[in-house]
Amino acid sequence: MSAPHTRQRPPGLRRFTEPRPPEPERCELCGAPLTEAGHRHLVDTDKRALACACTPCALLFERSGAGGGHFRTVPDRYLADAGHRLDPGAWEQLQIPVSVAFFFRNAALDRLVALYPSPAGATESELDPATWQSVLGGSRLAGLLEPDVEALLLRRTDDTTECYLVPIDICYELVGRMRLLWHGFDGGAEARADLQAFFTHVGQRARTLQEAGRP
Repeated sequence: MSAPHTRQRPPGLRRFTEPRPPEPERCELCGAPLTEAGHRHLVDTDKRALACACTPCALLFERSGAGGGHFRTVPDRYLADAGHRLDPGAWEQLQIPVSVAFFFRNAALDRLVALYPSPAGATESELDPATWQSVLGGSRLAGLLEPDVEALLLRRTDDTTECYLVPIDICYELVGRMRLLWHGFDGGAEARADLQAFFTHVGQRARTLQEAGRP
């Protein structure tokens, strides 16, 4: 009995039919491939969007600061103020319907903007900006906040409210993770565990103002 005939693809067609390796992620400014070890982000203040950047491009806009046009490099600092405690009624004043929110200063609007994770993505709170200012505006972390590229990240627990100054890109990373993992009314056990791991990581990275040389 003869072996079954196996039909071979013509060599010229194999490049169209065989699996291809994924395209490497590239810098959205110069097109250079980005390393697997991680990369920096820029904020496009015109589009209100994040752009992936290679190290040279990130350093270029970091050094130029506000002189870099509508691109600003997201810093890499994490700060905590051990001496600052939010009033127990602060969360009720903020009227955030979930236990996590982040606030950043929009340079174009010249005010704090509040966002929180939801199954639909980042949702903006419609609370009067004056209330956000009265709750957070006088804190030392708010005074250090770089517009558009850093955020105050808050989480309410049973007995306290954690507050960190963080790069704004990790806030949107958190939003994406919660959107992916969220199940049911309260998010579900997997989302809660991921949220705890996320804040544990932030807490480990954060330096106190004293450690950072801030009075």
